[in-house]
Amino acid sequence: MPDVWASVSALDATMQERLADVLETRGADPQQRDMRRAFLAAVEMPAGADVLEVGCGTGVLTRVLAGLPEVDTVVGVDLAESLLDKARALAAGVANVAFEPADARSLPFAGERFDVVVFDSTLSHVPEPERALAEAFRVLRPGGRLAAFDGDYATATVALDEHDPLQTCIDAMMAKSVTDRRVMRRLPALLRDCGFEVSLARSHGFVETGDGGYMLTVVDRGADMLRAAAKIGDELAAALKAEARRRVAAGGFFGHIAYASIVARRPAA
Repeated sequence: MPDVWASVSALDATMQERLADVLETRGADPQQRDMRRAFLAAVEMPAGADVLEVGCGTGVLTRVLAGLPEVDTVVGVDLAESLLDKARALAAGVANVAFEPADARSLPFAGERFDVVVFDSTLSHVPEPERALAEAFRVLRPGGRLAAFDGDYATATVALDEHDPLQTCIDAMMAKSVTDRRVMRRLPALLRDCGFEVSLARSHGFVETGDGGYMLTVVDRGADMLRAAAKIGDELAAALKAEARRRVAAGGFFGHIAYASIVARRPAA
């Protein structure tokens, strides 16, 4: 199944709005915010930095970047005009932010334009990610930093045992929502092949028990995808969603995704 995030503009308006809401829901989650704060804290930014965020979506991280004291300007680019419209609305009044449509593999900027290029949950959705990395290298100034944060989505789970039916929802959602579930495992080698020097690689864990907030949306989307593909019927889709909520009510819900971040540098000479 194709990655839905790679073709957002081809979806109907209702689905595009739902995906925009997913990005903002994830961005509001305290654990997700903490992981990204730790990720950004490891990125050395010069004073007055010009920053590019590739695959900015609704601008969750773009708005954070704009508020960093070292940052002068931030440009967020994305293929989906509907997400960019949402990003512009949410960043209204933020003077140092701009949003433009662009493909990560063919950026509309001159060479050596930016001090920092950021990929947040983007590379896992890009076919031929090495092309996006080569473009990042091109638009970075010598000595500039590339910073990537993404899920190691092969680890995504809500399973409580070996044959947990809810895991089918997670697997279905990942199959249609991620192009490469393991791209972060290959990223250091891809970066070096593009000429970068890798300076830092870290792991970040996301775990939900309690109300299951974000992972419940993953279960729901997976059940809907299975139903839309005629793999299951309406009754089973509803039953899977109900089982996830039963676990929440009983205090037995568990969801986990491992994330990773990598910082690299374009050599100064």
